[in-house]
Amino acid sequence: QVHLVESGGGLVQPGGSLKLSCVVSGLTSDEFVIGWYRQAPGKEREGLSCIRFSDGFTYNTDSVKGRFHVSTVNTKNTVYLQMNNLKAEDTAVYYCGADIYTSVQHMCDIRRPASRIDYWGQGTQVTVSS
Repeated sequence: QVHLVESGGGLVQPGGSLKLSCVVSGLTSDEFVIGWYRQAPGKEREGLSCIRFSDGFTYNTDSVKGRFHVSTVNTKNTVYLQMNNLKAEDTAVYYCGADIYTSVQHMCDIRRPASRIDYWGQGTQVTVSS
């Protein structure tokens, strides 16, 4: 059973940085893609940054390109999301999701990911406010 646990959320001022962690267990293949997503109140969940364990390939969606960066460690059981230059509109619950997708970009850009990606963590709240 795939299990994901996010941590690292909190309150940060505009322009600040935050690093989220997603501890992953139960993966049966290196072909899994781990993605970071977020959902603000009243909005659909959206993809941010994704990484594939087998080759370390990463993809960032246009909404966070240049500000957010996804990475993993050699043990491949933790995926990070480094968020820089945070803005008020980045306030949301942040989730990590896992699934096997041929295209990392497709999994990150997918619409309505909540119903189309198999495994999710419980989420961590990020609030950007002065």
